[in-house]
Amino acid sequence: MKKKILTLVLGATASLFAITAANAAGCKIGISMKTLDAPYFAAQEVSAKKHAEKLGCEVISVDAQNDLNKQIADVEDMVAQGIGALIINPRDSKGLVPAVNAATAAGVKVFVIDSTLDQQANFVTLVQSSNTENGLLVGQWLADNTKGKDLKIALISGDKGNEVGQERRLGVLAGLLEGQLRNEGRAHFEVVGQGWGAWGNEGGLKAMEDLLTASPDINVVLGENDSMVLGAQKALEQANRTTDVLFLAAADGQKEALQEIKDGKYGATGLNDPALVASTAVDLAKKALDGKLPAGISKLTYTTPTAITKDNVDKYLRKDAVF
Repeated sequence: MKKKILTLVLGATASLFAITAANAAGCKIGISMKTLDAPYFAAQEVSAKKHAEKLGCEVISVDAQNDLNKQIADVEDMVAQGIGALIINPRDSKGLVPAVNAATAAGVKVFVIDSTLDQQANFVTLVQSSNTENGLLVGQWLADNTKGKDLKIALISGDKGNEVGQERRLGVLAGLLEGQLRNEGRAHFEVVGQGWGAWGNEGGLKAMEDLLTASPDINVVLGENDSMVLGAQKALEQANRTTDVLFLAAADGQKEALQEIKDGKYGATGLNDPALVASTAVDLAKKALDGKLPAGISKLTYTTPTAITKDNVDKYLRKDAVF
């Protein structure tokens, strides 16, 4: 009797392994990240990998280390390894076009996440939060919460020529302009300087030190992501200027920033959940590989735009989150 039960268990286990192997063979997904040297991108990669594996897919994940040439080589290598779908966060919107087009020509279903890829590239869809819509909401919040105050804004941007950064800052400034016109019939803000923080904490700190030296009358710090703003806070703490400066970011929703929003030390940020963006792309990739992707899918797939403030932060703050 025991031998019969053991045989049944072993048979069931073997069948499970066979099913899993078959699923993986039919679903091989490559994940190409431009960098993992920032909490947001690390969380994105973790989510994409875990979700793909949960769906029964084999996963190859590669970090380009912020090197365009390495990312091109990474994509070529994964195509050679027989991936059926590619999830890519591109280092350069134009520089990755030939590699993406070559992958698509080889039969790979390409899904872009987060960072913009030039429309000349042949991909299925770009999954991201709406940088413009998030920015508009953050800018309107700023206008509503600083009525009658002349704003001296220090702008901390990611890197030069980055379309995502441009969309984010212009969205916030457009929302601020519209909000001030609506509330007071006039615009009264000035961007006193722009620094470049390379999307990271240390870069934000250094950029803020330089901006504060050039324009000591700053009363608003606007960053294109939370990580740079959190770095900027450190510079202002060292200068004893945190109590008279309002901090906000165009996007991300990093958990450290959300905790500070809850504590009243940080104004607002746009919702750009890396886990949601990544898992959405993986779901679409799996549907494409299964032949179940709806026809005529838009080349842009947006998550719902939201400004996270003290009023709604508890809905989004997860202390156990990777990001």
